[in-house]
Amino acid sequence: MMNPLIEKFEQAAAEVKTFSSRPADDDLLELYALYKQATEGDVPGESPGFFDFVARAKYEAWKKLEGTGKEEAMQQYIDKVESLKPGYA
Repeated sequence: MMNPLIEKFEQAAAEVKTFSSRPADDDLLELYALYKQATEGDVPGESPGFFDFVARAKYEAWKKLEGTGKEEAMQQYIDKVESLKPGYA
């Protein structure tokens, strides 16, 4: 039997793709970082170059979560999706 947290996490990830409009960049960045932390753990490697703005923003958002456990990141991701649903679902 699958872990209920993982099931909720996967459901939340699927729900984001069905939002009627695109969430704000800050929200998308937070979702990206939480997803990566939940699925891969701490960010690997060095920060991208200064002029690669998108990659650098993603890296820095993920880096802020360093040390956050995968299950905690999953729960935060689920909570974030739930908080966005009223505006986008």
